[in-house]
Amino acid sequence: MKRSTEISLLAELVQTPSTSGNEGAASNVLMERLPLFGWERVEKDQVGNVVARRGRGAKELVLLGHIDTVPGGPCFGLHGQVLRGRGSVDAKGPLCSFIIAGAAVHIPEAWSVTMIAAVGEETDSRGIKHRIDLHKPCACIVGEPTGGDGVVLSYRGRILCELHGEDRGGHRSWSPGPLTATVRAASEIFNWIESIDPDLPLTSRLSGSVVSMSGEESSGRSASVVLDIRLPLGRKIGEVIEKIQNISCSFGVSAEIHESVAAHGVRPHDPVVGALRSAIISSGSDPRLLKRSGSADFNMAAAWNCPMAVYGPGDSLLEHTEEEQIEIDEYLASIDILRSAIPNVFRILGTERVQP
Repeated sequence: MKRSTEISLLAELVQTPSTSGNEGAASNVLMERLPLFGWERVEKDQVGNVVARRGRGAKELVLLGHIDTVPGGPCFGLHGQVLRGRGSVDAKGPLCSFIIAGAAVHIPEAWSVTMIAAVGEETDSRGIKHRIDLHKPCACIVGEPTGGDGVVLSYRGRILCELHGEDRGGHRSWSPGPLTATVRAASEIFNWIESIDPDLPLTSRLSGSVVSMSGEESSGRSASVVLDIRLPLGRKIGEVIEKIQNISCSFGVSAEIHESVAAHGVRPHDPVVGALRSAIISSGSDPRLLKRSGSADFNMAAAWNCPMAVYGPGDSLLEHTEEEQIEIDEYLASIDILRSAIPNVFRILGTERVQP
């Protein structure tokens, strides 16, 4: 395959907008292109994920990427060795590297490879949630920007909660009311979060941010503050939720949990990590083992309880920014690394029992 074909796939996909909930046009591009690259069975499932397969063996390797993006971003441009545009890093670059490498490798008789271009990763993870019970993979590689020489071992967990207060009205001179109480509750939650292990790196401690705030006074008074709380490995979701609810209650406001997912991590000697590290070393680079402060479909895929790791081209510091762009050389190098890493997975796990 010519390198120009590999670049064209990424360029076409980045040029096609696919914000969460509006992935249809980009998914249609994949439906047309995937068979041309050698994927044997291509379909769009009930929630809009594009799923492609090669091989028919009982041992399944899942290449899990996502096709959706956040809004905004720079205008598309391909200038020399730099491709600009929303999704170039997060995460169409990693997704295209999966598509090309996964189509190029030899699939042993005992194995099959499934590529998932998931929808909704940036919002509610509806794509991967739909696929969890449909697969029992022996291994999984998740496509997110790690840099061509990076392998991510862990992502923090997440709690999305809404603090809410309301009353039937009152004069602010003697009754601060639910707007004040809700803000004070949020502030106290942040004080508690910031008091725990403040000297640890961000990836190893709790942190939080405000997603949105609203409030009004009319016939009554009401207020809402939505918080995004991130949890490190080892921190139990239930304990954090209980603390949030107790603090909220002390200020007379409620705390509704909209979403929660646990932190997840794998060890440096995980077989998939080892397969990627070996491929990176063979390419002439020194592999970097990384931890991420955010959350991703990686957390959801933990339910598969199989060897896994995160890999893909792109600088994660450019995710969701107006400067999002990817180096073409890094993108192409990542394809070559995956073409080496995927057979490594087959080899390392080749003698292990298929999961029940």
